[in-house]
Amino acid sequence: MTHSEGAALAAEKEPAEILDPPGPARAGGGTAALLRRAAVPAGAVAVAIVVALLQSGSGLVVWQSVVTGLLMGGLYGLIAMGLTLIFGVLDIVNFAHGALLAVAMFLSFGVIQATGLHPYLTLLVAVPALFLLGAAVHRGLLSGAGGGSLENQLLITLGLSLLLENGLLMFFGAEPKNVPLPGDFQFSMFGAVVSGARLYAFLGALALGAALFWLLRRTRLGTAIRAVAANTDGARLVGINVRGIHTLTFAIGTACAGAAAVLAAPLVTVTPTLGEQFNITAFVVVVLGGMGNVAGALVGGLLIGLVEQLTTIYMGGQSSLLGVFVVFVLVLFLRPQGLFGRRDAS
Repeated sequence: MTHSEGAALAAEKEPAEILDPPGPARAGGGTAALLRRAAVPAGAVAVAIVVALLQSGSGLVVWQSVVTGLLMGGLYGLIAMGLTLIFGVLDIVNFAHGALLAVAMFLSFGVIQATGLHPYLTLLVAVPALFLLGAAVHRGLLSGAGGGSLENQLLITLGLSLLLENGLLMFFGAEPKNVPLPGDFQFSMFGAVVSGARLYAFLGALALGAALFWLLRRTRLGTAIRAVAANTDGARLVGINVRGIHTLTFAIGTACAGAAAVLAAPLVTVTPTLGEQFNITAFVVVVLGGMGNVAGALVGGLLIGLVEQLTTIYMGGQSSLLGVFVVFVLVLFLRPQGLFGRRDAS
């Protein structure tokens, strides 16, 4: 076995978590452990739904909250996928993720105002634009921060977030913007009212999440990304351009935020500071699913969507983020590595 082959084998065997749950090579015990982990949040959600039913006294109200929570959770999962992918490969905590999402929303709004294009067709503009912006941000600001201190990363991304938010405020003003969806409709799903915009956003998020998973699992680029995440030195020894993979990964994660922004734009009031709320939720989702775990981000997004909606039943319409923060604190105390993360061997 040559030195390069050994490095490649090491890269394959290191437990990169960006594609957990475990693959066939770790089936059996790993699958059983995964099922045990999934059973805990599933049981907690079931109990929360029963309690909400007892408190509200209306099955229809609870069902509406469950449906709405799942639909929004798909979007949260897509946003968090980009964030956790960046962390899993680059070890960068990107506080500018929400601000970049807001940039994509305003880009979509501007294209619609200028051309009359259908909101979802602005994906063809926003996703490539955010991909290029992400690549530029990484090469221009973060390329040297990945191996630096956590403080440098936080300061750079936080400063970029403030810069982008204030730039949007200066360019577009503070007045809230709306992105109406032409031909939007509503239908009943076993009594729950679902809008076409929410359904399209959920299906689009699942489709894009599946495409990202396929990219990471089935393509040569995905293999290179996983190798770099698992063993940077081994990947470099077998000829992988580690710096280029880092830039591509950051760009892909930013493009995920751009796609989620376009899908979410018809559902929210677009403001320069809107990204802050999505950023908070995305970080909770990432911690819940496991830092650096793409599959866990999707599951965590669905769970947080449910928690957010059920909190409105418990708290009588008060801040839905309260329940999200409670989950965040509990996860940090009880399972700091997340539901699908691995405990540090050290």
